[in-house]
Order: sequence, then structure tokens, then C-alpha cells
Amino acid sequence: MTDLEIRLRSVLRRITAAANRADRDPARVRLVAVTKTQPLSLITAAYELGLRHFGENRVEEAAGKVAALPPDIVWHMIGHIQSRKAKQVIPLFHFVHSVDSLRLALRLDRLSSQRPEPLPVLLEFNVSGEHGKSGFPAAHWSEDRAQRQVLLTYIQQIVALPHLKVEGLMTIAPIVAQAEQARPFFACLRKLRDELISLFPESGWSHLSMGMTDDFEVAIEEGASIVRIGRAIFAPEQPEAGWQPPGTNPGPACTILR
Repeated sequence: MTDLEIRLRSVLRRITAAANRADRDPARVRLVAVTKTQPLSLITAAYELGLRHFGENRVEEAAGKVAALPPDIVWHMIGHIQSRKAKQVIPLFHFVHSVDSLRLALRLDRLSSQRPEPLPVLLEFNVSGEHGKSGFPAAHWSEDRAQRQVLLTYIQQIVALPHLKVEGLMTIAPIVAQAEQARPFFACLRKLRDELISLFPESGWSHLSMGMTDDFEVAIEEGASIVRIGRAIFAPEQPEAGWQPPGTNPGPACTILR
């Protein structure tokens, strides 16, 4: 058994255990293997072990991999998308996790007009309030009426776009010393999703993309349906997607008022 297979089996066992703790079906948690900076040989080995969902952060890096690897791979765009590169995203990716502005949504909608089916997307939210982090600002969506109204205005416009299929939400939790410290941020996103289900029932809202190598088990316990895992599978030296330098100081997770 290779090191890769050992690590992958360990991740799958941990996913199953976390789902069971939350009384959830492990089969309803999708593993997206983050292949940023990984060579084709290693991705091919992961494919041969049964993985079919892979995530990339950069269009340029993804282009060569998509062309060289089997066509039945489902490619997920999980990184920030610059507006000028949105056109390149459409032919490469089957699923976009990182729609973080109305402007980007409008551009992706226009570019997807020639697709046979709407482009599946997730809306990315910054629920930690960290400066410089991508995502719709949502650290105070419940108690701050102004922030809430802005969010709902954007979402109302996005879910009405004909060439996008909004399937849920995505977030990146802050870097914390212990995985348990990320729980309030995952709970915040789940509660926001539940609110959107009641306000915009015409959209699916079936997915919560949250949780990476250091915190995916807590994310699953809080309802994640997609976890984005790189380091625990491939053991790269560099931090995986969404990493920020230590020393960032996220604000408190959003408070849900009723």
C-alpha cells in the first residue's frame, strides 16, 4: 500500500466517523481533493484509487491538468476568480465554489449562456470578518440590518440569473490553534444557508462547502456536504487552499438572533 493510499484511507475513515457522530450519512459528504501544485503523476495515482472530484485554485495551473487527465474527472474551482479570467473558468470547471461578488456572478452568467446547462455555483461568504478574505461580508448578517439587506439584495439578483444554478454556500474558516475553534464559523454558514432556504426556496441550497485538512471533521459535524482536502491526502509542504499567514485576528463568529 502506498503512502498516498494510506493517507486517503485515513481521510475517508475520518469523514465517516465525523458524519456518524453527527448522525449523518457519510455518503452525503463529498470529498474534493485539492490538487494545487500537485504533479500529474500524483493526481493520476489518486484517480486510480477512486477519487473523481478535484479542486484547483488557479486557472492557469488547472488548464494543463484538465487537458492531460481523464475526462470523467469533475473539476471544482475553489480559488478567488479575477474578473478578467472568468472566461477561462467556463470550459475548464464543472463546479465553481467561489462566487464572491455580484459582479462576478453577472460575468459568469453571461459567459455561461452558451452552455447546455446552467453552471453550478456556490456563493462564498466571509463569516469571520477577516480583512482581505474573499467572500460576501457576512460576519454580522443576523444582527446588522444593513449588512443583511445588502446580502439579500445581492442574493436575490444572483438566484434569478438564468445561466447559473446556485447550489449552496462556501466559506473558509480562520486559521485557529484547535479545530474546535472553527465550529462557530461553520455553524454560522449553516444557519445562513437555512435562512436562505426559507427566503429563496426556488434555489437548491443543498451544499455547504466548508472544511479543509485542519478542520474538516468539525465542518462535517456542522453540516458540510463538501470538504476540500489537500494536505491530508497529498502531504504537500506548502499550506493548502485558503491558508493565510498566522497572526490574523478574526472577529467573533456571527451571532444568530431570532
